[in-house]
Amino acid sequence: MMDRAAGLDGADAPLLERAALNAVPAPRVAWDGSFVLRAFHGGTGRANAASSLDLADDPELPARIARAEAHYARLGLPCRFRSTPLDPPGLATLLLDRGYREAEGALVMTGRVPPADDPAAHLCEGPDAEWLSVLATAEYQDETRRAEKREAVALMARPAAWLVLRVDGMAAACGHAVADGRLCGLFDLAVRPEFQRQGLGRRLLGALAGWGARQGAGLCWLQVAPGNAAARRVYAASGFAEVYGYRYFLRD
Repeated sequence: MMDRAAGLDGADAPLLERAALNAVPAPRVAWDGSFVLRAFHGGTGRANAASSLDLADDPELPARIARAEAHYARLGLPCRFRSTPLDPPGLATLLLDRGYREAEGALVMTGRVPPADDPAAHLCEGPDAEWLSVLATAEYQDETRRAEKREAVALMARPAAWLVLRVDGMAAACGHAVADGRLCGLFDLAVRPEFQRQGLGRRLLGALAGWGARQGAGLCWLQVAPGNAAARRVYAASGFAEVYGYRYFLRD
């Protein structure tokens, strides 16, 4: 378990966790103490998991875990816990004792990206077929995950944008941004393999940061798989620094 961490400009785990809840909506949300239980179609982990927003001791934790399991069972979904620096003490041990296994999560990074007005950047009204075609080259997209991305548009309570970078008329890179006060969350960043190593990753970050700046958001944040070394190098070179990490606990 990682300690609570603060990132650039004081963007810490509680602030970024709340921003993540706003940026990745779920249609079914319930609360049990400090835990928020979110459910969509069972696709992306962030919209289909239970997570805590308070790292204080919780004497009801065993009963709370059992209620979360019953909650997801009623919805016909597996029970998944998203473990962050805001976990109450003992959560991981209790989950492992109940037969859960640890699964990869992500690193959360923040950075101030120089905003750019890129003429090759085209805003979409949502994750349309062109946008999804680019994302599919970098991330496996089954129909459940595609449905969640499409349906999330109507659930967004913060300003959001979907962006495609075109090269010679072809959609070469894509990304999604959500503005939340001074924060601009960046998601679904992808560059088609045939266009990689041409600087499109940094251009994509700049174009999304430019959109965020127009919404009044100056500090960008994103989430990246720990094993994605290539993406982490691009983000580090663009000024991003790691703030904290999270992981999942699943039970087969």
